[in-house]
Amino acid sequence: MHQRQRVLVTGGSGFLGVHLCARLLEAGHEVICADNFFSSSRSNVDSLLDNRRFELMRHDVTFPLYVEVDRIYNLACPASPIHYQHDQVQTIKTCVHGAINMLGLAKRVGARIFQASTSEVYGDPDRHPQEESYWGNVNPIGERSCYDEGKRCAEALFFSYWRQNGLEIKVGRIFNTYGPFMHPNDGRVVSNFIVQALKGEPLTIYGDGTQTRSFCYVSDLVELMTRFMESPADFTGPMNMGNPGEFTIRGLADLVVDMTGSKSGIDHKALPQDDPKQRRPDISLARERLGWVPTISLREGLGKTIGYFEDLLGKG
Repeated sequence: MHQRQRVLVTGGSGFLGVHLCARLLEAGHEVICADNFFSSSRSNVDSLLDNRRFELMRHDVTFPLYVEVDRIYNLACPASPIHYQHDQVQTIKTCVHGAINMLGLAKRVGARIFQASTSEVYGDPDRHPQEESYWGNVNPIGERSCYDEGKRCAEALFFSYWRQNGLEIKVGRIFNTYGPFMHPNDGRVVSNFIVQALKGEPLTIYGDGTQTRSFCYVSDLVELMTRFMESPADFTGPMNMGNPGEFTIRGLADLVVDMTGSKSGIDHKALPQDDPKQRRPDISLARERLGWVPTISLREGLGKTIGYFEDLLGKG
């Protein structure tokens, strides 16, 4: 990315968005951050507001947006079950209407567009690890379907625009990602465990804790996103984006307790409907096409994330 670009990041004040905006500014680009602040905080981008190449805009992607840009990263959508199940209809609208509006903008101005899809398109997978050719095992009417099927529909829209209009698209399926600027109450397992451990509360595990997840540190993910965006136009994806290291939820809980020096115990609760038993990306495509592999270990990434929450909660 050598030539200065004008870049729109929807959901830009969210957890992933703020890291992406900062990376794009560091690379010398102009950044328009659009967010309705439903599941994010304006304060996340406070450190970017003094940059003359950064513009913050309150906007809901379910309504059209008219700006002149070269690149669009469509990250707008609540990504944690607590937030996306709070208003399930709005979640579907954000996924589907948001995709239509951003694709329409990309078509009008001739921009290349990235869709932040998700490992949730695989549902509760019966294939392990998950490669991009796998169609998934999704309950289309369950509690999680507003997000799972919303994102699947968005992928279909992106590929329809690509086939029908020749739009330059990039579709990335993001697996569990963590790091600073996660919302402390978003219900995601890493932030949940860290906040509970720092407060001395029992760590909440749903089910017996043997279910597995793969955790990617945010800087690794943002590096992959920017590489993917600037890769050859004929490389559309979908492409898995995540760290293939696989950990049990119980193992993660034990590691967080150890690293925080907490005396927290474990509180087991019932497993939610359609909660995946296994989740691990096959990243062969990212490695072969983009030369990308994650560089931050879980212990190193957790150390950085714990430090962020210690400062946030005044526990440092």
